[in-house]
Amino acid sequence: MQVSIETLTGLERRMTIEVPAEKVESQVRSRLQEAAKTYHMKGFRKGKVPVKVIQNQFGAGVRQEVVGEVISQSWMEAVTQENVKPAGQPTIEPKNLEEGKNLEFMATFEVYPEIDLQDFSGIELEQKKADITDADIDKMIETLREQRKSFNEVERTSQEGDQVNIDFTGSIDNEKFEGGEAAGTNLLLGSNQMIPGFEDGLIGKSAGEEITLELTFPEDYQSKDLAGKAVEFAVKVNAVSESVLPVLDDEFFASFDVSEGGQEAFREEVSANMSRELKNAGKNNIKNQIIEGLLGIHKVDVPNALIGNEINALRQQAMQQFGGGQNIDPSMLPDDLFKEQAERRVALSLIMNEIVSKNELKPEADAVRTLIEEMAESYEKPEDVVKWYYSDKEQLANIEAMALEEAVIDLVLDAAKINESSVSYEEALKPPAQAKVDEKIDEKIESKDSESPKDESSESEPAESE
Repeated sequence: MQVSIETLTGLERRMTIEVPAEKVESQVRSRLQEAAKTYHMKGFRKGKVPVKVIQNQFGAGVRQEVVGEVISQSWMEAVTQENVKPAGQPTIEPKNLEEGKNLEFMATFEVYPEIDLQDFSGIELEQKKADITDADIDKMIETLREQRKSFNEVERTSQEGDQVNIDFTGSIDNEKFEGGEAAGTNLLLGSNQMIPGFEDGLIGKSAGEEITLELTFPEDYQSKDLAGKAVEFAVKVNAVSESVLPVLDDEFFASFDVSEGGQEAFREEVSANMSRELKNAGKNNIKNQIIEGLLGIHKVDVPNALIGNEINALRQQAMQQFGGGQNIDPSMLPDDLFKEQAERRVALSLIMNEIVSKNELKPEADAVRTLIEEMAESYEKPEDVVKWYYSDKEQLANIEAMALEEAVIDLVLDAAKINESSVSYEEALKPPAQAKVDEKIDEKIESKDSESPKDESSESEPAESE
């Protein structure tokens, strides 16, 4: 087998492979002979059909099958012989398939880039330090109460923060529009759930009042048919309810699995959860900064084949996340929507794999155990969760991959320059200003999802703002 390879542009290579004719023809003859032993043909006994007859009838198909297999096998042998690392499948272009002559074909493909690891000391990190104060705990408890508030009907005019039950009908140029009508729907005043002016127009109203709101859909409203248009909503207020926060009592504490110790024990539980959240936020913050640092100090040529694979994976994830894979047409999610994120993820993967390889890193058993125990501690029976991870090879492999990633992060962290700063609890929870690509994509997908005709027609409240 003769092989020649040439560089086209960047990571693209073209390999020309020539296979001796006899390798193809011998396999064709062998298969035809095997077929002759078992083939039934009128006028011949089983196994007595002449090979020439079999060849005339099936030779072309058998040869085509053999050629395909020889091309695939020769490609793999050539890759090993030339010591190249293809990134993705090649594009095969036959040059000579003529019977009796050497088989010749070209394979065009991309290779993995060579990565020259840089000095990690060039990465500068900001490590935020925060203490959890009594005021932070008080604020968190109030947030938990808000999350579990209820509403009681009142006989007074509505005010911001109240929940009103309403019927409404929207019309444009005196004509109702699809989805612009609802009955018995609850609306929290001040939630900005509806288009500007809708909720403000319901403040100061009492149960039984009927009003007309003259409003305008925002220019950037998700439905292009409604964007910027004047609309009238005929609204009837059925009921006004005020919010009632739950009392800090044993029943409330029990709803958070604190059955003993009263308010003191509850505050300790809240503080412990906040500490875990603070720890995780700190780790994620540093990790995100290290990721940005690695991408910043390394220039990586990313193979298009790997980008394409990552785009497909991200698109599939998005379809499952935003529609269960049923309500979203893949054409709504073009490649450009995911390209930036895909390029970053592939580049980072290549860099981290090179770090693992050069430093011979492996997932340490203690690190794997620690990760599993940290994930299990939020469950009612952590020991059962730990056993489950160790009994499932696939799940354990995922944790080992996480441990290996943390080993890379620790390696970079040891070399990087760290600047510590003291901040508030809330400030410490904020993500870095960078690393927002995922959020941007989510916003774009949600926007595209809301623009789909199917989703518009199924909305009970089309007057909701984006």
